[in-house]
Amino acid sequence: MANDVETQSAGSWPQVNSGPLITGGVLIGIGAVVAFAGLAVAGGHLVAATRAWIRELKWEQAKTAAVSGASTWREHPNAKVRLVRRGAAPAAD
Repeated sequence: MANDVETQSAGSWPQVNSGPLITGGVLIGIGAVVAFAGLAVAGGHLVAATRAWIRELKWEQAKTAAVSGASTWREHPNAKVRLVRRGAAPAAD
């Protein structure tokens, strides 16, 4: 044992088997691909749900604005005034 330690120089690197390193690298790569696929599925769903929510929100705003505008138009004081043609005889009450 002492003989093995003496034969190694202080600057040498430890010996590593390439098999476990390659296997680990492949598994990390596969894991990254699966993670990106999950991110794409979840992100796509999130984008679609957000677009639907915004579309619905805009539709609600448009309906509210239309109702408000129509109500204001009907209740405006000028809407209750009747127009009379010039030169027409006044109506007898």
